Amino acid sequence: MATDGNNGAARFLPDRLDLRSLREAAAGCQGCGLYRDATQTVFGDGPPEARFMLVGEQPGDQEDRRGRPFVGPAGRVLDQALEEAGIDRGGVYVTNAVKHFSFTLRGRRRIHQTPTAAEIDACQPWLNAELALVEPEVVVVLGATAARALLGPSFRVTRQRGEPVPLDTLDSPSAGVALAVATIHPSAVLRAPDRDAAYAGFLADMRVAAALPDGSRREPPG
Repeated sequence: MATDGNNGAARFLPDRLDLRSLREAAAGCQGCGLYRDATQTVFGDGPPEARFMLVGEQPGDQEDRRGRPFVGPAGRVLDQALEEAGIDRGGVYVTNAVKHFSFTLRGRRRIHQTPTAAEIDACQPWLNAELALVEPEVVVVLGATAARALLGPSFRVTRQRGEPVPLDTLDSPSAGVALAVATIHPSAVLRAPDRDAAYAGFLADMRVAAALPDGSRREPPG
């Protein structure tokens, strides 16, 4: 997991760390330039005691307008997979590695742009704080951007998807080590030439995460 630097969102973190205060503070974040064009910050959503945390890339067009993560077409793919994998959507905390929509205008359309490494790193303090507060047992890593934020730049979703790997939350060392399962972002299912095959692989990875036993968080070393 990338560490916080002197720049980016770190200076916007509130003194009191709980999800409500984080969400309120993130609304004014100017840790990178994405805030200038985005409608609003889209913070994480879900119960603070969630066993599962799902981390995507960034808000899309509908998420940016509505202020909630995974409420667009990719969110519907995700909801279907969660239901079929046996994971209660209402008990899941969902968030993104980057909290502002990165896009370029094409006429009147806002076309998604992949966040840069600098933008991912700038937003890292929010994600670290969410992990420390929720303390999930299982983190589902949705796509390459989330994988870079959580598992480092050398991790490759295409090679290591569906394989549980340890995820040290760093900011809460006493809480132990969560397990991460990486898979493609649900938007990749929508873009795939063969959607049925892409969805089947996505669902298989979600079922791996769902099958991890309760209490799968490991004690920290030392």
